[in-house]
Amino acid sequence: MGATAFRMTQETQLAAPEASSPRLDTDWVRAQFPSLSQEVNGLPVAFLDGPGGTQVPKRVIDAISRYLYSMNANTAGAYATSRRTDEMIVAARQALAEFLGCRADEIVLGPNMTSLTFAMSRALGRELRPGDEIVVTRLDHDANISPWLALEERGVKIRFADFHDEDCTLDMEDLARKISPRTRLVAFAYASNAVGTIQDVASIVRLAHDAGALAYVDAVHYAPHGPISVHELGCDFLVCSTYKFFGPHMGVLYGRREHLERLKPYKLRASADAVPQRWERGTLNHELIAGITAGIEYLAELGRRNSPAKTRREALQSAYGAIQAHERRLMGEMLRGLAGIPGLKLYGITDPRRLSSRCPTFALRIDRHSPLELAARLGESGIFTWDGNYFAINLTERLGVERDGGFLRIGFVHYNTEQELERVLEALTSLAKG
Repeated sequence: MGATAFRMTQETQLAAPEASSPRLDTDWVRAQFPSLSQEVNGLPVAFLDGPGGTQVPKRVIDAISRYLYSMNANTAGAYATSRRTDEMIVAARQALAEFLGCRADEIVLGPNMTSLTFAMSRALGRELRPGDEIVVTRLDHDANISPWLALEERGVKIRFADFHDEDCTLDMEDLARKISPRTRLVAFAYASNAVGTIQDVASIVRLAHDAGALAYVDAVHYAPHGPISVHELGCDFLVCSTYKFFGPHMGVLYGRREHLERLKPYKLRASADAVPQRWERGTLNHELIAGITAGIEYLAELGRRNSPAKTRREALQSAYGAIQAHERRLMGEMLRGLAGIPGLKLYGITDPRRLSSRCPTFALRIDRHSPLELAARLGESGIFTWDGNYFAINLTERLGVERDGGFLRIGFVHYNTEQELERVLEALTSLAKG
């Protein structure tokens, strides 16, 4: 299948019937997030730094505090607070299983996505031999590249799939060429954390499986923007970070149970050998795990406000329907506004007709202004953005901007508003003309 056919498949797969999606109640949404009321220099803060981590609703803060007040203990103890901790962890696994569309015993918890991926790469590395190959992409965050590059010391060959310069979409034909009978794993991102491109995950997974390889998906950037069903996608592993979808700073790994049972993790002798606990090294951060469930419940309540969902999974699907419709409206306005700013170059998909193929994440540069200068000037006006490479260093090197400070990255999530969008467009226009 050629690149054009893949793109058409992606458009069909990701398109959503926005007309049937309810309009998001942004007043209710924003009322859930205490941090959104902050000011800088007398101006309201616009958190357009979502790709680096979202703000959290009050119920997440309350859940973390409540755990420390009434449950704070280690696990497996023969007393009340320990039992409550055990029950809380079980509830969090179940909530995450419903969020990802899998079984609770396929959920592994950890400090962050990077640590979980390094742990899994070490375990997978036990099975690899010199000459075996792993395919990664130049669009990815380095957390889904360096853990695999580390296996070169075992003689494993790492091959890079390239992307199209004009819109920063994965070159599917190049990816297909890089996958060979020696490929053991294909690692890629659901969506680029730098330029926002959404991949055709199901097609990439099929390419990997057709070659007898495993598929490892980094869904960190995509998770706040759209629903995930790991079983429908067919992937073997998928990782995300809860602080990117309105929860505390934790990492989550889905692993197909057969892999979690078969692979041998590096672990302490005294640690449990049951799945999934055998993959969780040391004492987990219990209070933050309590916050994970609260974050998912926030999304579920948002969904229940829009439809009479019978299950939490259905409520989450409903929430993402409203979120995607809202974010695509913002994306359309942002693309039109950026196109009129002199000296501005936007990287990634710029066609407003292809909103379903990107997240509301915008990487840009403006003539005569470094990304750091732009971020600092915006920050003084209460508009929070990021500058640099965001650990997508292979992408910034490939596009020739790494030595020049990378990009200015502006990222919207569903608590952002049209008014905030207008503020950042006005500020960028002023900076470009100054």
